[in-house]
Amino acid sequence: MSAEPFKVWQCRTCGYIYDEEQGDPGEGLAPGTRWADIPAGWVCPLCGTPKSDFDMIEL
Repeated sequence: MSAEPFKVWQCRTCGYIYDEEQGDPGEGLAPGTRWADIPAGWVCPLCGTPKSDFDMIEL
């Protein structure tokens, strides 16, 4: 059973990167926290853009 690869998401407004593998402990998101597990009301910690305005990117 292979786990789904971690994905990376980018804020369309300011370019903040959320990497599922690294999480964002400063924002209370532990490493390994999947995008789908982040609450819908979460906003970009840098500019306040809603989660819905992030795009999955390939690094």
